[in-house]
Amino acid sequence: MAEIRIRNTNERISNEGEVLSFLTKQNVLYEHWDASKLPAHLNDKFTLSDDDKGEILSTYDSEIRDLADRRGYKVWDIVALSEATPNLPEILKKFEQVHTHTEDEVRAITAGRGIFIIKGDDETGYFDVELSAGDVISVPEGQPHFFTLMDNKAIVAVRLFIEPAGWVADPFEDPAFVK
Repeated sequence: MAEIRIRNTNERISNEGEVLSFLTKQNVLYEHWDASKLPAHLNDKFTLSDDDKGEILSTYDSEIRDLADRRGYKVWDIVALSEATPNLPEILKKFEQVHTHTEDEVRAITAGRGIFIIKGDDETGYFDVELSAGDVISVPEGQPHFFTLMDNKAIVAVRLFIEPAGWVADPFEDPAFVK
């Protein structure tokens, strides 16, 4: 279940209903899929074959298609990151810059943990959304954010896109952001 930390106040929100309410007010879509659907042999597997990726996509096919139909997403894939990922520090450095996109950034976490840092409304400022298996988030186009891994340094997620080529990050310079 997702947990939120508001950076300005260090307030934490962990109750499912309160998490959903908070994210809705920030225009961020949040859902929770049944993580227990994932076959056991994929629960903690972060180096995936094409067959593994296909099995994950097949397992969550109805959820993916439902979300895609509701939100206009046309293509999806799997991203897997872990200590075994070549050049992981360089990849994370690219992710860990505040940016925006011309379409939503959608992640459905199937294994591991990750964190989105998102710029909220003026009153809220930046907040962290800590995600684990079953959490689904969609950061709207144009909303400043970035994504990184948690201490476990391992995640598998379904990514959904409107444009078949995927999204491109546009840097967002914000003096108000402090890591």
